[in-house]
Order: sequence, then C-alpha cells, then structure tokens
Amino acid sequence: MQAPVLVLNANFEPINVCDMRRAMGLLLAEKAILVQNGRGEIRSVNIILPRPSVIRLQKMISRPRPQLKMTRREIFRRDNFTCQYCGRNNSDLTVDHVLPRHMGGKHIWTNVVAACPGCNHRKGGRTVEEAGMRLLHYPAQPPNSAHYTFGRHLDENHEWDAFLSGW
Repeated sequence: MQAPVLVLNANFEPINVCDMRRAMGLLLAEKAILVQNGRGEIRSVNIILPRPSVIRLQKMISRPRPQLKMTRREIFRRDNFTCQYCGRNNSDLTVDHVLPRHMGGKHIWTNVVAACPGCNHRKGGRTVEEAGMRLLHYPAQPPNSAHYTFGRHLDENHEWDAFLSGW
C-alpha cells in the first residue's frame, strides 16, 4: 500500500505523487479515474479493485507549478550523489559552498555542490582556486520539469515516462 502513484490533473499534467492508499481513496470517492494499472489487483471479500499506477483527477486543479526547494537531498540528487571535486560516488556527502559564505557567497543553487568530507575539509574556507582544486561540473539550478521532479520514481515505474515527457 506504500507504492507511489502518479497523480495527473484533468489535462494530464503531472502534479503529484501519492501513495496507494490515498490513490484508492480518490478512486473510491470518484474524484479520480484510473489511467493505468500496472500492479495487479487488491482483493477483498466482496470486491476486486485494480492497483493504480497512474490516476487522473476528474476536475481541473489550478495551481502554480511547484518549485524545487533547495535541500541537502536535492543538492545531492542534482549532483548525482557524487563529490564534485574528486568524482567519488559516496553516501557520506556534505554540502560545500563554492564561494565560502564568509567571503560573501550566498546559499543558492549556483554556489553549492556536493562534496565528500575529505575534499570539503581540504578546501576549507577557501575558494576553489586558492585550494588548488577544480570542480567537475559547475553548479546550476536543476530544471523545473516534471521529468526531473518525479524522475526519482522512474526506476521502478517505467510506465510513467509517457506522462512526464513534455511538461
């Protein structure tokens, strides 16, 4: 019941990911319809219901496109969980400011990167040039596309790809 379900607006725009329990509640209340069933069935004594993978709301919901929040997890995801100085794929990452904050660097997408603790310590409170290091990729704000926003679920939900492209 914890499997993710893609929620589409009435115009098929992806707007959210909810769990199976919430999706079943929306379907039973007739607030949404089943678009794709890729997971089999839920059986009870009296009824057999399809387990949804993608649902579409019956009524159009107007809301602004959600903006990505700059969190540690999103910084690591943008940088592919890789240290941007040495290139090691590490689960024990830290956030490093390219231009240190005490030198006027801001806490914004274009000034923070994922770094392993060793590289972050080696760089210290210096700039990249002062530390004699170089960045593998310069930081940028990630795209605000549906494919990037909901992309972390695509590994186990390949059927969502058709609904995410183009938004």
